[in-house]
Formats: sequence, C-alpha cells, structure tokens
Amino acid sequence: MLIDTHTHLDDARYNDDREAMIARAREAGVEAFITIGCDLATSRAAVALAEQHPFIYASIGVHPHEVKHILDSWYDDFRQLAQNKKVVAYGEIGLDYHYNHSSPKEQRERFREQIQLARELNLPVIIHTREAQEDTISILKEEKASEVGGVFHCFSGDAWLAKDALDLGFYLSFSGILTFQNATMLRDIAKTAPLDRLLIETDCPYLTPIPHRGKRNEPAYVSFVAQRLAELHADAPDMSIDRIGRITTENAKRLFTRMREA
Repeated sequence: MLIDTHTHLDDARYNDDREAMIARAREAGVEAFITIGCDLATSRAAVALAEQHPFIYASIGVHPHEVKHILDSWYDDFRQLAQNKKVVAYGEIGLDYHYNHSSPKEQRERFREQIQLARELNLPVIIHTREAQEDTISILKEEKASEVGGVFHCFSGDAWLAKDALDLGFYLSFSGILTFQNATMLRDIAKTAPLDRLLIETDCPYLTPIPHRGKRNEPAYVSFVAQRLAELHADAPDMSIDRIGRITTENAKRLFTRMREA
C-alpha cells in the first residue's frame, strides 16, 4: 500500500472526474492521500474533501506565492480548521525566489509566522523551497521548526539541501521528477538518503511521471515514483516496490501522527 503525501485534489482539472480519479488511485494501491492547502480557500476545500472520505487527509496553510494575500484574520481561521482531526500538517509553506509572486521580504515574514502557528498547533510543516535554500534552512532553525518536524516536499534540491534537511530531522519527499531523464543528480540523492526519511508524492495535477509525462497527473501514478525509488535502493535487503511502499507508508504515519488517530 502507498500513501501519496502531497496532492491537490481540489484542483479544477479534476472537476469532471474527481471521484473516478480517486477510485483509480485506490485500485492502484493508494491507501491514503494528503490534499494540500495553498491559501485559505484551498485549505477549506482540502478539509472538506478529507471529511468526505476516510482515507483522505488535509493540510492547511499559505504557499509562498500567495502570502501577499494573507489577512491577519486568516490565522484564526486556520486555528479553527486545525481543530478538525483530519488536518495532519501545516503547509505548504516556505520560500520561492524563482517567481517572487510575493516579495522575498514578505515571504520570509509570513514563513516565520506560519512556522510559529504550526508549532502552536503542534502540526508538522510541509516545506516548499525554490532558489532559497540558505534562507529556508536559517528560518527553520531560528523558528525551531524541528520541534514539530516536517518534510521538504517535491524534493529537487542539491546534496547540500538534502543534508541540511536531514540534519534538521526532516523527511525528503520525492515526486515524478525522479523518473525524468535529466534528473540524474536527484536520483543520486534519493539513492543515498536514509530509507526511514523517505516519502513519496505526486504533487498532482503537476509533475506527471514517465510513462505518462505530458498528461494530467493523478495519485494513481505515485506507484511509478515508488517503483523508481525501489530501483534506486535495490541494494537494500529484499527491496521491492511493496517494501518501499511499506517503508514510506510507515514514515508518513510517523511524521503525520494524526493519520493514526483520525
């Protein structure tokens, strides 16, 4: 069984076949999903979806692209949403200096505020970082994010970022990028990362893995990520896609403790 730890199931691209898409994933062996909030509206949508299915869980928070829209009242709304036991994480939050849809200064300020709120709520954090490694790690350290733990989602950084994340006690989550032809460095990192710190995800509807590249991504395709990860760790005893599924599922339930309680 597999857990897709990062999906966007509320995305409009699923409006015509959302339930069928979820059923396909279940048939493909996906035990559970976490659907991710990127602002207040999508956080509410994530919680609503989680309430409709026993195997769907939610995260809440504001993506670095969207932090310019945060109102002070949002944090009280997030506190209220977090009372729902299907909310297992806070995120995705972080820094993205590639697009700078929100200013870097505002991103850093809101990142700190959201880590503080995650600690208040005792929720692990889901981190998005792009071209902002040094600031991301510094802020995580200064705001004591290790006290709640978390994951670097859709990991695509270099070996130094992997080391920094692991040193903080964080997990690394790998997506369909792992299957891309030009992702040699990423595969090297995934191969050397400790098995007990690995998670898998699709980040659907984005980043569709080979052999479905070019199509809309969906949670059923997380099996291709698991297969590639198993191949990279082929030297480990009795390695198979089933074993990597068990390992990453155990890891997800260890990090997202509410998944065991909801």
